[in-house]
Amino acid sequence: MSAVSDPNLSRIGTLIRDARKHRGWTQAQLADELGTSQSAVNRIERGHQNLTLETIGRIGAALEAPIMSIGSGPTHLRVTGPTRLTGSIDVKTSKNAGVALLCASLLNRGRTTLRRVARIEEVNRLLEVLQSIGYRTTWLNEAGDLELVPPREFDLSAIDVSAARRTRSIIMFLGPLMHRDSRFDLPYAGGCDLGKRTVEPHLIALRPFGLQVEATEGSYHASVDDEVSPRRPIVLTERGDTVTENALMAAALHDGPTTIRNASSNYMVQDLCFYLEKLGVKIDGIGTTTLEVYGRSEIDVDVDYSPSEDPIEAMSLLAAAIVTESEITVRRVPIEFMEVELALLEEMGLRYDRSPEYVAANGQTRLVDITPHVSPLRSPLDKVHPMPFPGLNIDNLPFFAVIAAKAEGQTLLHDWVYENRAIHLAGLNQLGGRVTLLDPHRVMIEGPTHWSGAEIMCPPALRPAVVILLAMLASKGTSVLRNVYVIQRGYESLAERLNELGANIETFHDAVPGV
Repeated sequence: MSAVSDPNLSRIGTLIRDARKHRGWTQAQLADELGTSQSAVNRIERGHQNLTLETIGRIGAALEAPIMSIGSGPTHLRVTGPTRLTGSIDVKTSKNAGVALLCASLLNRGRTTLRRVARIEEVNRLLEVLQSIGYRTTWLNEAGDLELVPPREFDLSAIDVSAARRTRSIIMFLGPLMHRDSRFDLPYAGGCDLGKRTVEPHLIALRPFGLQVEATEGSYHASVDDEVSPRRPIVLTERGDTVTENALMAAALHDGPTTIRNASSNYMVQDLCFYLEKLGVKIDGIGTTTLEVYGRSEIDVDVDYSPSEDPIEAMSLLAAAIVTESEITVRRVPIEFMEVELALLEEMGLRYDRSPEYVAANGQTRLVDITPHVSPLRSPLDKVHPMPFPGLNIDNLPFFAVIAAKAEGQTLLHDWVYENRAIHLAGLNQLGGRVTLLDPHRVMIEGPTHWSGAEIMCPPALRPAVVILLAMLASKGTSVLRNVYVIQRGYESLAERLNELGANIETFHDAVPGV
């Protein structure tokens, strides 16, 4: 994110100091609320600390006082290229694991502390929902450690409907909440525009626990029959990640054994299993498609857990290196969930160095550091398509569009999961790409590509939006990506982190900020 210009910093610092004093807070109290240090707050108030608009917004929200008026317009990115990236970068913890663990905290009557949680908009929306029903949520430090303290009883009547409708993850409240209330309502789920993904697999997974859901008037109306419990193995009709997670959370508070078959064994599901084990839930078969869950009638423990690193962000950063012909080191790559992607890249001609394996903070996930080398690429012999883990990750597929555009030859991408995500990849054509949409699920990409700058409206789907941003890094001249909220929803400070590697990305708003 771009910094506010120096002439304004002193004035902004004075406004922050006055708002803090008006609220009766010390610098230490404001620092605690922001998850930073008192010395950082002191620098801010003296005008000696560069500030992003995002940071100013967080301070204003904490103090309940508008620090700057920037209008209601969306955030845009201005990219100057072509770029050569240098240096190294750590992969952040998994977005999908983070949101699953926030939902899973509903199971626990004790305190949950999650380490290095990505500060992304999807997490912010879920925290707003949790706060609205009575949770106390606290960012403990700048590293992103997050403390969650539940109320004695949830107040679902006060749920933040606006925040809930801006996240697809709200559907994962069904599994935990069904054990806390026999009747409750949840707003419809939102999120990326990826087509009409049905919630029916979730309902099939949860009916054996007595849950019935009626969807009317913009809400899920849930009712639970306490007399119903699983009598035989639950067979999921699709091997979905969130479906498996919902079933796991329902089973965690079911006092007895539950067998879940055709379960996803993907990275975020494994993280959830490791967290549930810390809550005292015994799970056999982690990493396989059959899970045996031995639940508990009540969970009330103080738990500390570190989610593992994000293989999708790792793929994003590798793609950034490849498309810009850069040799950066991507550290803390969860290799178990990247092996198929790397094998395919090797087939396309990529050369890279890989460190010995080491263990993530959760004590389970295997990590490596990867340094890709500038390599002549060729199109793969077969089409590129995703499969459930351990296949090529569904969310990593779009990055092969921008990589294929660098390769010699034609590459067919088949996104059979989502109804219209492949359509958004055609936005690469505005930057000089040669992407042919064959149908809503398939695109043909011809390379190599000579990228040139353009102004593009950000697609309403997270991964295609990042793909276009990566192509802009390699494009000659100036590009503008408009309305990038969807990227902020899934990545923490992506533009800022790319700038640290040598990119030239400026964040701006249509309305000029005025203090």
